[in-house]
Amino acid sequence: MFTLPEQFSAATKANFDAQFAVFSALTGKTIESLEKVVELNLTVAKTAFEESNQAAKQLIGAKDVQEFFSLTAAHAQPSADKAVAYARHLASITSGAQAEFTKAAEAHVADTNRKVVAFVDEISKNAPAGSENAIALLKSAIGNASASYDQINKSAKQVAETLEANLTTAVNQISQATTKATSRASKKA
Repeated sequence: MFTLPEQFSAATKANFDAQFAVFSALTGKTIESLEKVVELNLTVAKTAFEESNQAAKQLIGAKDVQEFFSLTAAHAQPSADKAVAYARHLASITSGAQAEFTKAAEAHVADTNRKVVAFVDEISKNAPAGSENAIALLKSAIGNASASYDQINKSAKQVAETLEANLTTAVNQISQATTKATSRASKKA
């Protein structure tokens, strides 16, 4: 049979190890997500630079104002489509990272909660007579904390889903507006 200080020490060490593992996993996912964003931005920057040079050459070579505006209109839609694709790709990276963070946090909280409950159960077995009310209060506090976390987690998921839906709606609206503006510009040219 372990003494209370030994049990507490073992539980503290296990909790620290679990937190370190979660922190390491989240750090790895953060770096992976940042690498994806950097790669996306470098690709977009390189492509945009090359396309801008090509477009500038075409615009400089325009024979008259009408051709100049036709070329400008012709470049507007692909640029808008690329901006929309970029926004969607970035949202996908962000959404994936958020999902990984949520998954890791949920697993960590569930594991920690299970360990705390097991620790309290072990303590209650060895608790002196008359401490039943204190143990019951401690178990109730743990239950309330767990329920609060679950509610906060559900709310955070709803916020993330709402933000993602709003971003998708905004990207779609920008895409539609750009398509309409490009169509009008092409008709005028």
